[in-house]
Amino acid sequence: MAEPSYSGGGAPAPHRRAAPSRSGARTASTTPIRIVFLGGLGEIGRNCMAIEQGDGDARQILLIDCGLMFPGPEMRGIDLVLPDFSYLIEHADKLVGLVATHGHEDHIGGISYLLRDASFPIYGSALTLGLARNRIEEAGLLDKTELVAVADGARIRIGLFDVEFVAVTHSVPHAHAIIVHTPQGAIVHSGDYKLDLTPVDGRHTDLARFGELAKTSGIRLLMSDSTNAEEPGHAPSETSVGGVLRSLFAANRGRRVITASFASHLHRIQQIADAAIDSGRKVATLGLSMRKNVRLGIELGVLSIPESSLVDIEDIAAYEPGEICVISTGSQGEPMSALSLLARGENKWVKLTDTDTVILSSHAIPGNEMNVNQVIDGMLRAGADVVHSGVYDVHATGHAQADDIKTYLSVLQPEWYIPIHGEFRHLVANGRLGEVMGVPRDRILACEDGDVVELTDRGVARTGRVPAGYLYVDGIVGDVGSGVLRDRRVLSEEGVVVVVVTVDTQTGKVLTGPEIITRGWVYAPEAEALLDEACDRVAQTVEASLANGVKDVEALELDVRRVAQKFVNERTRRRPMIVPVVMEA
Repeated sequence: MAEPSYSGGGAPAPHRRAAPSRSGARTASTTPIRIVFLGGLGEIGRNCMAIEQGDGDARQILLIDCGLMFPGPEMRGIDLVLPDFSYLIEHADKLVGLVATHGHEDHIGGISYLLRDASFPIYGSALTLGLARNRIEEAGLLDKTELVAVADGARIRIGLFDVEFVAVTHSVPHAHAIIVHTPQGAIVHSGDYKLDLTPVDGRHTDLARFGELAKTSGIRLLMSDSTNAEEPGHAPSETSVGGVLRSLFAANRGRRVITASFASHLHRIQQIADAAIDSGRKVATLGLSMRKNVRLGIELGVLSIPESSLVDIEDIAAYEPGEICVISTGSQGEPMSALSLLARGENKWVKLTDTDTVILSSHAIPGNEMNVNQVIDGMLRAGADVVHSGVYDVHATGHAQADDIKTYLSVLQPEWYIPIHGEFRHLVANGRLGEVMGVPRDRILACEDGDVVELTDRGVARTGRVPAGYLYVDGIVGDVGSGVLRDRRVLSEEGVVVVVVTVDTQTGKVLTGPEIITRGWVYAPEAEALLDEACDRVAQTVEASLANGVKDVEALELDVRRVAQKFVNERTRRRPMIVPVVMEA
């Protein structure tokens, strides 16, 4: 692909920084390192990449993250979207492990699906592994892996790979950046991060370790989160949300408060619980994943919520509205989530009334805006007050914004830079920030899913492509392809017309029909004349084909489809799916 331009029109030329001199500079090596991007570049989600070291039979593959993506509105009926695993399955015997940077679904949600075809250990923080374990256990695949917990700052061997785990701040606790120490120098994978100077748990992004590495052996290649690269300034601290929540709880005394957040956002859950308890409320969780994650957080010491303040959701009717706070899943408006059921009046435990205030302590993932808006409308119709990030600062992003990224780059000073995690415009914006901070333009690569790059003594260069399309999940893996989605789109937009006719190919006669069955094209009881005309047109065509000696059923079906499609388009200017059914007597 063509290299994008990172410089802004009319902007002054950025300062060009020479590669720093380092006391621990690496020696020349003939061992190349390959990086294969399988997801997360050019999209939000499906974050997955492989790092390869060694040649021939000695080659080994280390996977960093394996996430999923939530389907867009054009992906009708699809539950989840995964990376294309064909490359990993083909080389499954080379896979020595997977490093999970943190516990969000777009980074760990695909692991259980890959484990169906491969077996490998998983490394990450105890919380990250606890969140991943839930899905793996549900899939019955715990016997296909080993979960190895690592502490902040740990440096371990995974096959040929020398891997270091560096603490970073994100919207899920205990996230890590990954340093892979290789013969070609240090490769840093930022994971998802922000530079929160006042984090809820006091655990900061370890910029000191990055600075130490930059000033000694140096950072050969940095791959860094781009999600908020277009957003100016610094990302607000997570603790800023706590004050807003406390004021909202105080303003809603006497009313039941229902909050919604990601079930993995334990820092947010902690702040909601603190605000609720301080206002004299009990806390109940709504949604299976919320209940599981709160219990996991308490067990690991990540959450501090007294048992005396927790009540079961089925018991909340015993309390006055002003004595209860419900923390629910479904902040993204997922159709079958607890919050969506609540908005439709179908939740088993909670029914909205005019004494409820709902706080959506989240921001819609791109593509989910319509679902979230529908949920908000449903709750308002039920009489509840709704508070969201558009009216109050009840959410703080977990991703670095432009000034955070520039600060990060000033500390790490990479020789080469590849923006990752984000839509292509985010990657380009991040690349421009790299150029502003002194990374030479020819050392910044804007890659996409499927790209293979190689790190050698000469630098970083693209060397090929691997399959990196979408793997759609609709019930089970791999049963839906682009053709099926195309058919679903036609059915939803134009409808279907089924034309059934029975023939005797020996005598060349039409025995019964044609009969037309339609859904979504025209309403049959109101269009009898149109349907009769269509039947006549099909009958004439079939009889003419039989008279010309056509006896093959498939050839007759092609004739039926052609004439029916032409008739429908001429008379209605629509293009429904035409399904011809020709049966032999």
